[in-house]
Amino acid sequence: MTWRATILTLFPEMFPGPLGVSLAGRALASGLWELEARDIRASATDRHRSVDDTPAGGGPGMVLRADILAAAIDAADIAPGRPRLVMSPRGRPLTQSLVAELAAGPGPLIVCGRFEGIDQRVIDARGLEEVSIGDYVLSGGEIGAMALIDACVRLLPGVMGKLSSGDDESFSAGLLEYPQYTRPQDFEGRPIPDILLSGDHARVAAWRRAEAEALTRNRRPDLWQAHAKQTGNQKAPKSTTDG
Repeated sequence: MTWRATILTLFPEMFPGPLGVSLAGRALASGLWELEARDIRASATDRHRSVDDTPAGGGPGMVLRADILAAAIDAADIAPGRPRLVMSPRGRPLTQSLVAELAAGPGPLIVCGRFEGIDQRVIDARGLEEVSIGDYVLSGGEIGAMALIDACVRLLPGVMGKLSSGDDESFSAGLLEYPQYTRPQDFEGRPIPDILLSGDHARVAAWRRAEAEALTRNRRPDLWQAHAKQTGNQKAPKSTTDG
């Protein structure tokens, strides 16, 4: 079964956007995954194609109506078992583990909100799981949906050139990625660390692990605490890139 992303949005013309180029775009053109962007307004019932109304209880802005969005979700007619997501700053954080979970499945339906939000009743009635890409607010859910899809697509079989190319990336083992270097050997008086040119694969692996641990402890104490709790390693060496 081909991994499929179904998007419900007021702006279907935003897709595929960045998902149509580079790694994701080539995989899309090759049929390794599928993308469907559906217009929520297609489920509107009046001649103005209205999809929102004023918030109950008062307040600024407008809220996506439960009946219109529910009709759009039902019209998508997704197969049972596909995740139903809605991008929201109050949702579950999008982590690499969640990305891996979604990439291993059939592909999600993703609702992209606008205005002040979505009527809570449709979130509850249609079993939508709220997902957040960070602690900030965007104009709508489309950019968040693109980030989620891109993160998933690159994990699909056949998308990346080598199956091992994602093994040492940030968050793959609960750590940030170690620093990377390539030619020239000397850049403005800054040489590549000698150990990376030694040809000793065991020493290179140990250096990379130490750098990843040090960077994680210095820059993301939250990740480090979780890693330390899991591994029992409370100390990390000082990174050569953080001073």
